[in-house]
Amino acid sequence: MAIVIDGFVYASWIFVVALGLTLIFGVMKILNVAHGAFYSFGAYGAASLIGLYSQTGLPVAGEFVIILLSSAVIGLVLGYALERVLLRPMYGHDEVVLVLVSYAAFLMMEDVLRLIWGSDAYFAYQPFVAVGFVEIGELIVSNYDLMLVGFAITLGGAGWWLLNHSRFGHILTAVIHDREMATSFGVNVVKVFLITFILGAILGALGGAVTAPKVSVTPGMGVEVIVLAFAVVAIGGMGSITGAMIGALMVGLARAAAVHLLPEVELFAIYVVMAGVLVLRPEGLFTRVQARKI
Repeated sequence: MAIVIDGFVYASWIFVVALGLTLIFGVMKILNVAHGAFYSFGAYGAASLIGLYSQTGLPVAGEFVIILLSSAVIGLVLGYALERVLLRPMYGHDEVVLVLVSYAAFLMMEDVLRLIWGSDAYFAYQPFVAVGFVEIGELIVSNYDLMLVGFAITLGGAGWWLLNHSRFGHILTAVIHDREMATSFGVNVVKVFLITFILGAILGALGGAVTAPKVSVTPGMGVEVIVLAFAVVAIGGMGSITGAMIGALMVGLARAAAVHLLPEVELFAIYVVMAGVLVLRPEGLFTRVQARKI
């Protein structure tokens, strides 16, 4: 029971982060290393604002609003600036060049983060403690973790509906399959790229914001999470929301099993799962079907 609960909680956390990464790659074909910096900024921003808010004595519910609003603002600002200034001039270049540009942006943003918040750890435990705990069998589980599982499921469902049943989702599908044809039908592909990148940045910042109440927020936290998010996306298939969800579950359960049964192989277990999947399906479990061009 402990393995299952811990696995689902861990999977929910990493899915929120990986969702933005797979969205950006699916539409823009950019392996966005800077996603780790969005995560770090979201965590630091939420931790700082929650700390200030908790001193006012206002209702605890406001702290959850802060998590959502701060990640939206941070993702909007950083996503817009990065896409307009660094990525847009690089469109049309080789995909490796775009990866290097996003990596350079990640390094610069990490330095900016240190300039703003320094090297001290930040704590935003208030929302985690405020919602209390619940007993499940012999286990005591945080209600915050259970809320995170529900939030991840809701977010995944909303993303699936957006891509499959909304007008914007149909436009994204057209751009994914054939950018030239979408342009010929009047789709502003550059604008679609901007909106997609901002949405991905918001999801990355949101992943950091929901993590802030669970851990101490420290410099370099974005490095670990971007590696894990890449593993999830590689397992599920680049650009697939369903794949990101299944990949997150596989990684979460593998990691939880290793923690409880053999702690020294915790990280190794995650990469064993990834290697096993990629040996059988090199493009991931749910890779989108590519249109054949003649």
